[in-house]
Amino acid sequence: MTQKHWDERDVGVKDLVGDFFMKTGGIKEAMVMAFPPPAIFGLGNTGGFEFYIQNKGTGGPEKLAMAMGMFMGAAHQDPRLAEVFSLWKPSTPQLKVDLDREKAKALGVPIDEAMNTLAATLGSYYVNDFNIYGRAWQVIMSADAPYRKTPEDVGRIHVRSRAGQMVPMSAIANIGFSSGPDTLTRYNNLPAVSLRGEAAPGMSSGQALAAVEDVLKKVLPPDMTFEWTGASYQEKRSSGSSNFALVFGVGMVFLILAALYNSWALPVSVLMALPFGVFGALLAVMLRGMTNDVYFQIGLVTLLGLAAKNAILLVEYALLKHREGWPVAAAALESARLRFRPILMTALTFILGVSPLAFSEGAGAGARTSAGTGVMGGMLGATFLAIFFIPLFFKLMTDRKLYARDEDFIVPGAEVEKEGRDEHA
Repeated sequence: MTQKHWDERDVGVKDLVGDFFMKTGGIKEAMVMAFPPPAIFGLGNTGGFEFYIQNKGTGGPEKLAMAMGMFMGAAHQDPRLAEVFSLWKPSTPQLKVDLDREKAKALGVPIDEAMNTLAATLGSYYVNDFNIYGRAWQVIMSADAPYRKTPEDVGRIHVRSRAGQMVPMSAIANIGFSSGPDTLTRYNNLPAVSLRGEAAPGMSSGQALAAVEDVLKKVLPPDMTFEWTGASYQEKRSSGSSNFALVFGVGMVFLILAALYNSWALPVSVLMALPFGVFGALLAVMLRGMTNDVYFQIGLVTLLGLAAKNAILLVEYALLKHREGWPVAAAALESARLRFRPILMTALTFILGVSPLAFSEGAGAGARTSAGTGVMGGMLGATFLAIFFIPLFFKLMTDRKLYARDEDFIVPGAEVEKEGRDEHA
C-alpha cells in the first residue's frame, strides 16, 4: 500500500501498522498481517529484523515447529520485541499420495509416469504452442475442479502402464487427507524456518537484535542454531564499524597535529576537546529521546574535526605567544582571552546553521534530525565546556606542572611591581 504525501498524513507508518493489526485481529478465517517496507530495498522483504532457525540434527519439520513455538512464546514476553511472527505454517491441510512401489511394478506402471500424471491433473502441464490470429498461444493441461476435489477423485485418475493399459491411481497408491508444513525451506543447506519481527517502541534495532539472540540462546536445543538474513545480517556484520571509524579518525587527527606542531604532547591537549563534544552530543540525543543510530554515529565522526577546530585556535595562539617568550600559563590565558570572541562567533554560526537539521520535519526527517541533534549538541559541549579547559590542558602538556607561580605570568620586558609576596599556587 502506498501512502499519501508526507504533508497529508496524520499517522506514521508504525501507527498505521498497529492500527491495522488491531482492526483485523478478530478475523478468524485468515491470517492478516501488515509490516513496513525494509529500510534498504533489496535487503529483505519487510522492515525490522529477519532471521532463520536452523535444524542441524534430526526431527524434521516437527522439531522446527516446536522451536519456532518456543521462541515466539518467549519473545512475546520480552518488552524489547514487538510483532514477532512467521509466515511458515507447520500444520496445513494436505493430500497425501502414498505410492506402493511393489504394486506399481507388478502392474507395469512406471513411477515417473504416475508422478507426471498427478502433476498434470492436480497442477498444470505445458503441452505445446500454436499460432492463430497472429498470436502465439500456449496449451496447458489441468483437470477441472470437480474431478480433483476429494481423495476418491484422485484415485480415479488413470495412469498408462508399459503394456498400454490404463490403471487407476487407487490400485497403486493409498490416498487420503493429512497435515504438514506448507513449505520446506533450506538456509545454508539446512532445514530452516524464517521469522520476522519489530523492535518495541523506544527500542533501537540493535537492542532488538540483542534481545532476539538472548531469547534464542535460552530456548533453542543444542542441535539447533540461527542465522541473520537481509538487513539484519548487514547490521550485525557492520556492527562496530562506527567505533573503528571514530578511533581511526582520532588517530588521523592526532598524527596530522603531531606533524603540525612537531610534538607528541601538544596534540593531546587539542584532542581533549573531543570528550566534551561527545558528551554534548550524547546528552542532546538523550534529552530528545532519540537512539544511537547510524546517522548519529556519522555525526560523531563529523564532530572530530568540528570539536578540534576551536581547540586548534587556542593551542595555536598560545604556542605562538609561548615561542615569543611568554610563560606557558600567561600564554594560555592570553590565548583564551583573545580567541574567546572568534571561537564563540564561529561556533554559534555553525550551531544556528545546523538547527534546521535538528528540528526538521517532513519526509526523511528522521535521518536529518538524528544527525543534526548530535552535531549541534556536540558543538555546544565543545564550545562552552572545552574553551575553559583547553588552556589548562595546554599548560599541562607544555610544562607538565599543574601549579603556576607569580613569576610564571611575568612577560619579559614588562614592568611588574611585586610587593614582597611569596610564591604561591
